[in-house]
Amino acid sequence: MLFELSDEERMIQEMAAKFAIRELRPKAAELDRTKDRGILLTNLKKLAELGFMGLNIRAEYGGAETTAVAFSLAMTELGRGCASTTVTTSVTNMVGQVIQSVGNEEQRRRYLPPLCSGAYAAGGFGLTETTAGSDPAGMRTTARLDGDCWILTGRKIFISSGEFAGVFVVWAVTDKDAPKGKGISAFLVEPGFPGFAVGKNEPKMGQRGSPTNELILENCRVPQENLLGELHSGFRLALAELAGGRIGVGSMALGIGLGAMDYAKNYAKERVQFDQPIAQFQAIQWMLANRYTELEAARLLLLQAAHRKDQGQSFSKEASMAKLYATEAANRACYDAVQILGGYGYSQEYPVERLARDVRVTTIYEGTSEIQRLIIARELLR
Repeated sequence: MLFELSDEERMIQEMAAKFAIRELRPKAAELDRTKDRGILLTNLKKLAELGFMGLNIRAEYGGAETTAVAFSLAMTELGRGCASTTVTTSVTNMVGQVIQSVGNEEQRRRYLPPLCSGAYAAGGFGLTETTAGSDPAGMRTTARLDGDCWILTGRKIFISSGEFAGVFVVWAVTDKDAPKGKGISAFLVEPGFPGFAVGKNEPKMGQRGSPTNELILENCRVPQENLLGELHSGFRLALAELAGGRIGVGSMALGIGLGAMDYAKNYAKERVQFDQPIAQFQAIQWMLANRYTELEAARLLLLQAAHRKDQGQSFSKEASMAKLYATEAANRACYDAVQILGGYGYSQEYPVERLARDVRVTTIYEGTSEIQRLIIARELLR
């Protein structure tokens, strides 16, 4: 199949690439080292002004109304510059798509414009719990109706942007007697609702500039009209939206891997050992050849999944294949980049050290590699 980008998709790709080079890359190391929220929030506000916080949201709600392919391209280019900023951008887009997909008109009008414009710095995706990671149906957060409010009680963990998200999509059990996964609903929760609190920021190996928080719901009162979608249909909604999110994470991982290999390639051209640049040695050449080949294959898998989504076709299997392959290929690329730089690759003075830390989590969140294999096998054997 000849895959030709539209003029709009190419423009978005180029815009993202320029932003990553000019705005993200120069501050990425400082953001990683200091966790300066001012740097991150400035990045996010600028991205919102350029339309990157609502790429697939319709124009009537303030979005850019572009394609899933454009979203994938943008996340790849932004990922080259700063993973901490890109993951926030990806999750915010996912939250917006959830609201657009199943929210009613009042919910769309209330929450999508501030997400797209940057009035909300980010959106949050409140699914994971200590007992419900790879098995989200095992969640214990509950919601009961009390008059005109839902009362949510429980805790969510590993929530990106918990410190400053303007709205969260939070899942909770609404029918304890239903079969596992059947009695779960989704809610739109604002940080100012009574009983809502943000817990600690997790100390992490990588993507340190992006806060990852616990959400605490202690009899949190959520207006009845903030039920998102149909009652008890939240689990199916979560699985559907995670498939789209996997395109974002895989695309970001691709960008991280490309950023690492580009740096290593240029370094190999300049680093002289045994009286010649190390790029002249076959061992280095094969590392570059293997990793770039894998990353290009990852790009095509991601674009195929995004294209199927744009066409309204099933894409769960393709998204899992793309996420699995892209994130693992990006991990190999980053670790080979460290190897090519040798001792300098292990030094924080060079970016591949940070990129190797940033890429590691991509095989874990939005579904581990092991879960992706289960999904792929299930679809193949259906």
